Amino acid sequence: MSQKALVALVGRPNVGKSTLFNRIIGRRLAVVSDVAGTTRDRLYADAEWGGMSFTVIDTGGIEVTEGRNTAPLSEDSEQFLPLIRQQAAVAMDDADVIVQVVDGQTGITAADREVAAILRQTKKPVIVAANKLESSKLWDTAYEFYELGLGEVFAISSLHGAGTGDLLDAIVEALPPSAAQEEEEDDSIRIAILGRPNVGKSTLLNKLIGEERVIVSPIAGTTRDAIDEKLRWHGQEFTLIDTAGIRRRGKIDVGIEKYSVLRALKTLRRADVALLLIDGVEAVTSQDAHIGGMLTDENVGVIVLINKWDIVEKDAFTMPEYEKKVRGELSFLPYAPLLFVSAETGQRLNKIFPTVLEVQAARHHRLSTGVLNDVLRDLVARHPPPTKAGIQLKFYYATQVAVAPPTFVFFVNRPEMMHFGYQRYIENQLREAYPFTGTPIRLLFRGRSEEKK
Repeated sequence: MSQKALVALVGRPNVGKSTLFNRIIGRRLAVVSDVAGTTRDRLYADAEWGGMSFTVIDTGGIEVTEGRNTAPLSEDSEQFLPLIRQQAAVAMDDADVIVQVVDGQTGITAADREVAAILRQTKKPVIVAANKLESSKLWDTAYEFYELGLGEVFAISSLHGAGTGDLLDAIVEALPPSAAQEEEEDDSIRIAILGRPNVGKSTLLNKLIGEERVIVSPIAGTTRDAIDEKLRWHGQEFTLIDTAGIRRRGKIDVGIEKYSVLRALKTLRRADVALLLIDGVEAVTSQDAHIGGMLTDENVGVIVLINKWDIVEKDAFTMPEYEKKVRGELSFLPYAPLLFVSAETGQRLNKIFPTVLEVQAARHHRLSTGVLNDVLRDLVARHPPPTKAGIQLKFYYATQVAVAPPTFVFFVNRPEMMHFGYQRYIENQLREAYPFTGTPIRLLFRGRSEEKK
């Protein structure tokens, strides 16, 4: 499974990380999702330079502002320093290339030194970007940052784009080889356990690998320093991925929730099916929604686990009411199975592996062209396509072109007329024909002229 390298932008607040992020990806990234029923920040995006693709993460965007004092703070405020340290520590663990962004006009600050001290401990490539140097006359000031001891320093202006080409050349040169070339062939079903800190990921992992009838053996992971757990359940082989990263404790403070997106993305890129753990006592939080949004973006299968159900006060109505609430908060995952479990007691954990198999089967299911076009004819007859300026959107035929996730191409007269609401209607009708449990499906619309391309 191909895995893009991760490039993390780290540094203290107000040095221009988000501006550099937008510059690298080539656009201002909207914070509002186009998925109905959800609004979530987008903290990462794919980029390409010199023919190389990679994923950029704006760690500044991962900071949570809830409860923060809104009064002006000094750049080296004690309130920010723990967050900056955590940000650098996570990047050091999980990014492939790290860019420390500094303010070239202000010069080195105590916070810059703290970040650099953490990053000097890593063997990962680290690049320093001295930002806000809008005039080339100021570029000589960038030499001051060699004092951080992190290697080459690039004078840039994220605002105007000056110097960013040289910075990107250095990033691309530091990228690791393709993960697709590094990983050995593996036919097991890869399961990622994702969720906020302290929702029970470690307890669930330990319970799963100790489950009766499960044979466990540690295996070497990819060259990205992960240790996977391979196990067999009722004759089927599974791999719990990045479990070393999930289980490590003490290396990063408990408050690392704000930066867990970086680790979650790295884990997710190697998964077939993800288990999204929700704390049953606390219910769905904004961070749960962030990670859930990543699941849809990465097109993996997903099962939502409501953990700690054993300590939730409940009556006969609690479970259906709770499910309704979770479905509302995670409305962009309507296809995900929901299991109420307790990693501590083992309650309903016996349902996880059968549900994973069901989701994996759905990810690889193919609808025959005949069935697909029968569904298309019926849905068009029940609800005709939209019309604009007297021209109606017409469907010619459809075909499934891929699995994992199931991907369908619809040939139409005017692809630009496809409205999001009608696209959602088509998806719902396809799921009526086959539920595609736990997996997103992709719908592509092409003009008839594109058929032979």
